[in-house]
Amino acid sequence: MRGVTIELATPEVDGLDAAVGALREWQQAGAPRQLHPGDLGWFWRFGAETTAARVRTWRRDGQVLAVGLVDEPDLLRVTLAPEAYDDEELARRMTEDLGDPARGVLVEGDVYVEAPEGALLRETLSEAGWRLDDPWTPLCRDLAEPVEDPGVRIEVAGPRLVADRTAVQRAAFNRSTFTEERWHAMAAGPAYADARCLVAYDERGDPVATITVWSAGPGRPGLVEPMGVHRDHRGRGHGRAITLAGAAALREMGASSALVATPSSNVGGVATYVAAGFEALPEVRDLSRAAAKNQAPDTQ
Repeated sequence: MRGVTIELATPEVDGLDAAVGALREWQQAGAPRQLHPGDLGWFWRFGAETTAARVRTWRRDGQVLAVGLVDEPDLLRVTLAPEAYDDEELARRMTEDLGDPARGVLVEGDVYVEAPEGALLRETLSEAGWRLDDPWTPLCRDLAEPVEDPGVRIEVAGPRLVADRTAVQRAAFNRSTFTEERWHAMAAGPAYADARCLVAYDERGDPVATITVWSAGPGRPGLVEPMGVHRDHRGRGHGRAITLAGAAALREMGASSALVATPSSNVGGVATYVAAGFEALPEVRDLSRAAAKNQAPDTQ
């Protein structure tokens, strides 16, 4: 055990750059699926202040060892510095923090944690009573070779096409609240400097599909988050087309590969990514803890 205390913190807005920068540095080809700077970038649509309030960092002696995003009040998505995967002190401290709602990471009730495979944190959470949840399928497309033409008109969705970009998003996801205002908030975040929104148009000129892709820098894996097809234009290959366009955009930005993950129950989504040249990787599972057990050990 090291003598320096590990500190849990919620950064201010001006501290978010450090979290995004750490996530960029930690992205490695072949590494387990982990939180990506694009995950923070996509959440930034709710504004910088809201994003800062949902980010958690764990530091030792000023060094960031782990970054988490409270994507929902009951869901933490977290990853660790590569050299911290087997850090026992960190894993046990994080397990204590995640098990005690008073520490301000997760709420009371049923809670979930997405943590990378191979991290000691998964073992310490399991020892503390956390259980495996429903499976997700991560997928990856290598970008060493050029990406085939998608076969439809693709436009980069900057301010001029933001109405099309947001309209397709809302038509693709029933519960989406993505608006032009939220697009502008997202685009103002630091992660969007390495991102691109695309819209696909059919032969009549109607916007039919959209994707946002996030680079972590040259030579590092990029992320697809999100991809969607307008509900009135499904079953015509537009999902494959826009995914190909997104992969090509990531390659242009220097990404080594394109990553995405979707619930394994989303059979159609998995098939769309596979049709666009992605390889389905072994399933991964979040960890969950039921409400009755979501208490710190010293309060039971």
